[in-house]
Amino acid sequence: MSEWLKGIAGSAGYSPCRPGGYPGESIHFNMYYVYFLLLNNNTIYKGFSDNLKRRYKEHENGKVKSTRNRRPLKLIGYEAYIEKSDAKRREKFLKTNEGKKLFYRQYRDVLNKLRKDG
Repeated sequence: MSEWLKGIAGSAGYSPCRPGGYPGESIHFNMYYVYFLLLNNNTIYKGFSDNLKRRYKEHENGKVKSTRNRRPLKLIGYEAYIEKSDAKRREKFLKTNEGKKLFYRQYRDVLNKLRKDG
């Protein structure tokens, strides 16, 4: 499992914080994730999930049709959102030509390093 996934709070996608919360206050709410996988053909898969750990394992285990034949794969990043609609909108945007250009600018260094390291 990716080291990044170990840092995600709880396997169900919960976060112990809240915007505008008070110090020491702990309120749980669902998080929604847009995530990025580097596939074995050097393409990027962009996806959405409310449980990133579970979804990543599904990709690793070949249970996702669109990535099944592109393993091994690497989680190279994710974004967390409180609102499902925000995460879905971001995923949709990142699949447009403008979104792809922005993504590659934002992840240029990571992609160059991973592709160079093999």
